[in-house]
Amino acid sequence: MRKSAIGLIVVGAAASLALGGCSSDKNDNSAPAGGTTSSVSTSNPSPSTTTSGSSSSSAPAGGTVDGKGAKVGIILPDTQSSNRWVSADPDALKADCAKANLQCDIQNAGGSAAKQKTIASQMASSGIKVLMLVNLDAASGATIEQEATKNGVITIDYDRLTPGGGAALYVSFDNVKVGEVQGKALTECPQVKGKSAVKYVDIDGAPTDNNAILFAQGYDSVLSKTPGWTRVGKQTGNWDAPTASRVFNSFIQKNPDIGAVMVANDTMAGAVITNLTNLHLNGKVAVSGQDASPSGLQQILAGNQCFTIYKPSSEEAGPAVKAAAQLANGQIPETTQQIKDPKTGKMVPAILATPVAITKENVAIPINDGYTAKSQVCTGSYAALCTAAGVK
Repeated sequence: MRKSAIGLIVVGAAASLALGGCSSDKNDNSAPAGGTTSSVSTSNPSPSTTTSGSSSSSAPAGGTVDGKGAKVGIILPDTQSSNRWVSADPDALKADCAKANLQCDIQNAGGSAAKQKTIASQMASSGIKVLMLVNLDAASGATIEQEATKNGVITIDYDRLTPGGGAALYVSFDNVKVGEVQGKALTECPQVKGKSAVKYVDIDGAPTDNNAILFAQGYDSVLSKTPGWTRVGKQTGNWDAPTASRVFNSFIQKNPDIGAVMVANDTMAGAVITNLTNLHLNGKVAVSGQDASPSGLQQILAGNQCFTIYKPSSEEAGPAVKAAAQLANGQIPETTQQIKDPKTGKMVPAILATPVAITKENVAIPINDGYTAKSQVCTGSYAALCTAAGVK
């Protein structure tokens, strides 16, 4: 287990926090008397709401840490690129913050880097001890984290590494592994399995997202070594459907015999499938995805999308919140891995979870787990398909 790297950051941050506490009552980050109240505030681009957890006179059971009422700021990126930022992660983070006895202010930047910076500044002024950030791009994210550090706030990169930001910890899935799983799953899709020659294209995520780079690194490492597979196009889809649609249209016009599309997530996959449907090719071309979104699971049930990648929010939220509680109280989280910051070259302590490929055979898993709402997937004609797939 690695503790030393984080330890140095914690010591420095703790000293800054102590000095800040002596100089101003405004930024007093001390826990409420007795540490008995756990409250969680969640906000989206719409008007914010506050939900209070139940009171407890002792640390939560189940091996969780006691955050002693410390304030933690959590900023999610947007509401468009993935459904996870709207419900899955906010719900998981909220529940874990309550269990860890933390006051967590969870907000969504709504796709605006300027808004994300404003939220971070407001959180720092409110007296947070830890800031957990999903950056919108590396440059703005690094600026936010560097400013937070100057203010004595410890930073955690959540889901996306922020190159140059200097976060104390990175909590995510193993994103190169995510790409590798995508690549392997694509080669096993029924539309292409066993074929001696397959033309394929890549539609990557936004180049400003370090995760997109890692995903591509993973699936390119698999597909480039698969005998008979030839890439005839590679371009960013920028995580949005309109861009992905334009990109795929240009690819299919030049290569009408494309057999597989390596799409980085479900949102972009949906746009690709719409184009294929217009050409009467849906279900005939292997299409990948990621995020286990309602629309992605519906496309899998319908046979239009081969697979998606399931990354349970609890696998990120739980370790991240536990680490935030420990860091806020001068403790050092245990980590098993390190990730190299591509900008500074420094090693960042990391906690990384393992992704799961979801196909038609196991499509019920994210629904039965409660990650993807049954009410959003099993509607209309999909109801019978859900039942047949084992959805409870």
